[in-house]
Amino acid sequence: MIGIILGTRPEIIKMSPVIRECERRHLDYFILHTGQHYSYEMDRLFFEELDLPEPRYNLDVGSGSHAEQTGKILFGVEKILDQEAPDIVLVQGDTNTVVAGALAASKLQIRVGHVEAGLRSFNRRMPEEINRVMTDHISDYLFAPTENARENLLREGIDDKKICVTGNTVVDAIYQNLDIAKRKVSILQDLDLRPHEYFLVTAHREENVDNRDRLRGIIRGLESLQKEFSMPVIFPVHPRTAKRINELGIDRDGIRVTRPFGFLEFLQLESHAKLVLTDSGGVQEETCVLGVPCATMRYDTERPETLAIGSNILVGTDSAGILEGARTAVTWKNHWKNPYGDGIAGKMIVLVCAAVRSN
Repeated sequence: MIGIILGTRPEIIKMSPVIRECERRHLDYFILHTGQHYSYEMDRLFFEELDLPEPRYNLDVGSGSHAEQTGKILFGVEKILDQEAPDIVLVQGDTNTVVAGALAASKLQIRVGHVEAGLRSFNRRMPEEINRVMTDHISDYLFAPTENARENLLREGIDDKKICVTGNTVVDAIYQNLDIAKRKVSILQDLDLRPHEYFLVTAHREENVDNRDRLRGIIRGLESLQKEFSMPVIFPVHPRTAKRINELGIDRDGIRVTRPFGFLEFLQLESHAKLVLTDSGGVQEETCVLGVPCATMRYDTERPETLAIGSNILVGTDSAGILEGARTAVTWKNHWKNPYGDGIAGKMIVLVCAAVRSN
């Protein structure tokens, strides 16, 4: 049996190819949703939208401090794993769900597979970096998306026999879900947007939205971008970001603030944007695969492949840096080669897990 643990919307997206492959092979598996960011009732729409089966278990842990949230997930996951006794547990990425799920399984002597293993920003001030490192070092199977990620793991002394370079499930997810999006949504028409004539923005990271100066710099940079290019700046605001902007009383002159979109709507917006500005790791990957330039509003990234091939640029959070970086990125042509594989990562991961299951 395979246990799939997830807790955030990006994890649902990136695990969707793995779930679909388990379904296709009629494998014995279950999904455990921790509800790390939202209630399951809100995330239920994501499962419906992506045509995925509903989770068997929902913890609904909600938000809280890192210690509180991680502790709740660890406690809840342990009970379910003890009851189900899967042969292997899969976690994906770098959230509190990932480290708590992996730790619970490891202590129960259940094998752990880490999807998207080996990513490093080399910035230990980021909670995500701590989660990545800890999860990698207690995992039995490390599904690295790139050779660069594999090298990171080897440098930390992890046995090469545990590592499998699969490509990134984000490629599978984009290919599979773009087809679904074409059938289900028409967000450009709904927002009266023309392809390649708008900018798309996301911002949610703690080090940005909880820092008054950084958040103000981001908003000022976006305002300058809109004034210089006279194109709509579409900013679907994460609840955390909206709360901080309101608390700080920051104006958003010229920026079209919208509700958060479902993944299919967002994927459609991404694929037709002139430029995407973000602090999200997943969005850096998605834009790379989609052939859309990306400006990352951070000072480091765990996706260095995107910088190396010229699909992404680090612009920081200073308004002048954001504008200057955007001026550069909008001139790029999408001649880069996607470094994240050919869309079969989900199949490779499930193939390994099925072998574990049969032993």
